[in-house]
Amino acid sequence: QVQLVESGGGLVQDGGPLRLSCVASGCTFSCVAMGWFRQFLGKERVLVAGISGSGGSTYYANSVKGRFAISRDNAKNTVYLQMNSLNADDTAVYYCAARSIGSRGIYISTRYYDYWGQGTQVTVSS
Repeated sequence: QVQLVESGGGLVQDGGPLRLSCVASGCTFSCVAMGWFRQFLGKERVLVAGISGSGGSTYYANSVKGRFAISRDNAKNTVYLQMNSLNADDTAVYYCAARSIGSRGIYISTRYYDYWGQGTQVTVSS
């Protein structure tokens, strides 16, 4: 059983940085893909950054390219989302997700992920 535990959310000033962490127990990075999604109030979850099982491939939504960076530390079973130059449009609940079976790669849709964290709120104040 895979468990994902996120941390690092909170309140940040406009233009500031924040780093989210996701500890993936039971996955030991045999998971074929990991991703960070965000969900605005009343909207569906969308992928903002994804990383393949090997860490060799990454994906970023256009809205965060150049500002966010996804990485993983296999020794710590942790995937990170470094967020820089945050603005009010980044205010959302952020979720860590893992896909445990299939081909290693990048998966855009929520339907490809079978494990989810509890979510962490990120609020950017202007």
